[in-house]
Amino acid sequence: MKAVACAARHLALMAPMLAAPVAYAQTASAGGAGSNGNAVLPTVTVTESADPTAPYAGGLVARGGSLGVLGTASVMDTPFSTTNYTSQGIEDVQARAIGDVIANDASVRNTNGNGGFGDSYQIRGFTMSANDVAFNGLYGLVPLTRMPIAMVERIEVLKGPGTLMYGMGPSGGIGGAVNLVPKRATEDPVSSVSATYLSNSQFGLKADLGRRFGENQEWGIRVNALYADGNTGLSGSNQQQTMGSVALDYNGGRVRWSLDAYTQHEDARNFRPQFSIDSSLTTMPAAPSGKTNLYPGTTLQSDDKAVATRLEYDIDDTLTAYGAVGYHVAESAQSWPSATIMNVRGDTSTLYNGYYDQRVTSTSADVGLRARFGTGGIKHTLMLGANMLDQQTDYFFDSRSTGVSSNLYNPVALPAAAGVRGQPAPQNQIRLTSLALTDTLSLVDDRLRLIAGLRRQQVYQHSLSDDAQTSNRIAISPVLAVVVKPLENLSVYANYTAALSAGGFTGATDGNPNQQFPPYKSKQYETGVKADWGRVTTTAAVFQIEQANSTSTTIDGTTYTSQDGRARIRGLELSAYGELRRGLRFNASGTFFDTKQSHTGDGATDGKEVGAVPNHNFNLGLDWDTPWLAGLALNTRVTNTGSMWYSNANTLKVPGWTRMDIGARYIARIAGQVVTYRANIENLFDKNYWVMQNGYVGTSSGRTFVLSAKVDF
Repeated sequence: MKAVACAARHLALMAPMLAAPVAYAQTASAGGAGSNGNAVLPTVTVTESADPTAPYAGGLVARGGSLGVLGTASVMDTPFSTTNYTSQGIEDVQARAIGDVIANDASVRNTNGNGGFGDSYQIRGFTMSANDVAFNGLYGLVPLTRMPIAMVERIEVLKGPGTLMYGMGPSGGIGGAVNLVPKRATEDPVSSVSATYLSNSQFGLKADLGRRFGENQEWGIRVNALYADGNTGLSGSNQQQTMGSVALDYNGGRVRWSLDAYTQHEDARNFRPQFSIDSSLTTMPAAPSGKTNLYPGTTLQSDDKAVATRLEYDIDDTLTAYGAVGYHVAESAQSWPSATIMNVRGDTSTLYNGYYDQRVTSTSADVGLRARFGTGGIKHTLMLGANMLDQQTDYFFDSRSTGVSSNLYNPVALPAAAGVRGQPAPQNQIRLTSLALTDTLSLVDDRLRLIAGLRRQQVYQHSLSDDAQTSNRIAISPVLAVVVKPLENLSVYANYTAALSAGGFTGATDGNPNQQFPPYKSKQYETGVKADWGRVTTTAAVFQIEQANSTSTTIDGTTYTSQDGRARIRGLELSAYGELRRGLRFNASGTFFDTKQSHTGDGATDGKEVGAVPNHNFNLGLDWDTPWLAGLALNTRVTNTGSMWYSNANTLKVPGWTRMDIGARYIARIAGQVVTYRANIENLFDKNYWVMQNGYVGTSSGRTFVLSAKVDF
């Protein structure tokens, strides 16, 4: 895209442009000149909390967040693109899933409609599964279907590869990293109960209790509970969800400890489906209504239980040791419908049903040392860390059923599965172990920061179903980053880093049969500028991620598989957030993508765009405290996603879409208690559109009403 290239050329000019208003304000406020005739510029002071995780102006995002092994830092001191959503930002949009929050950024999109069989996302054009979401810095502890975020205090999003920071994710997501920070007991007691309603008739209750105790309030406990049941906006759909969590923590100064545990159950009748599309189509069928149940008769039950503990100890004022371990069991049993859209009239191939049941057990650990010292005029923060994830997947799959013909606009009931449901059997195991070493150097009164680091990643894969294939390979993921602050409120940064994903094996019938591949390495180059105006922050960044992938070449009738394939995504990101004036909060962002494939085996798609990546995304959110009634706030969100190719073949275009949400919030005191009423309408104009994931399309959610009343006591 020429716009991206043009923006990249001009990005270097943006730093002085962003700084110009500050320089002008300094000169104007000087009010005179020094004895030598030169203008006397006052010192610019940016007031902020010492805690980088404290809320920024407006309260919807935090000033900073965690970057895994690199520690916690403010956005302005970070040479990466990050957004950290607060509990207020989560509550005010009445979020029910992670994607309801993180899709407020134009570089992030949900790739499955609400009420589907699981959450998945796209960050900087690359798909990321729920399995790659970290929980308090540990992978493998988040449900594979949906994470109940009633227990989540903050959602931290890194745009760009996070292998160096968190280690390699079990599903190998490369476009970014998402970390969930669980709720903790605060200095002030927390006691709240919420009643919720979701159209068409799903009602729910939530409770949130937190206390600190002990001689110095060093101990804390936070308990969250959720129950919801009823019909959703999808025809014939019923969803029941229960969740309970407890968080204990101890802060004794030099010693800090926490324990998190949760259990959740979901029972969904008639979930939102996905379809593949026949390769002969060149025109996309119109998206059916988001209320239409395209697979009547589907079922999904899931259960999750997880526990994690973390310990930090300040050995002295300059050296900290930490360790964490977690365990998670995820079980699911679901229908497995399968059909392909065959023509523009919406006819599908023969519709079959089946069973797809899973049991995934994960053990995760993280240990490390953090040292702070100086050499001359340079301050160092040296980090040495190691982590491990051992994940075993058992599953049962049987797709036998009577086939039926169906249509998108006149769907038929899903046929009954014909097989006998069995128990999930061991299928595969992946063990990820790594060792990371990083050094953050601060110079010139912290106006120049350099980060250099390496992570040695070992990937062990074993096929448990037939004990036939085992892979044990090693790869290195580097990072080199710099952030310069020519002014206190201005940061210019650049980074180079790499993502890793499991390499796998070639097929048994390939010309190079059963070959073990090392982990795929995908490289990112990024540069950008950030400016904090006190109550508004603006950012601009350009990036390039080149993904390595498998490709097949046919020579003399024999197919050979290699890791030579490349998918290159370039992008321009622009964003602004904060408080335009007292009582008017906002979040605006836009991302432009330019994509290209190369080294695609026989060259059939060389030079073509990467499938399932939109040409642009835009977001705008406003939250306004009305002047005519104290306690009343109105909000709106507009989300625009550009068109994209269905596949790498570039023969079928999936149309773009625009959606508008509106809402209101009213805070009142009733009988001495603070009561918060919230009302939101999602997809106000009931827009029908396709939601795109690699190789599949799903339907959007229709117009949805979300109501709640929360009492703090």
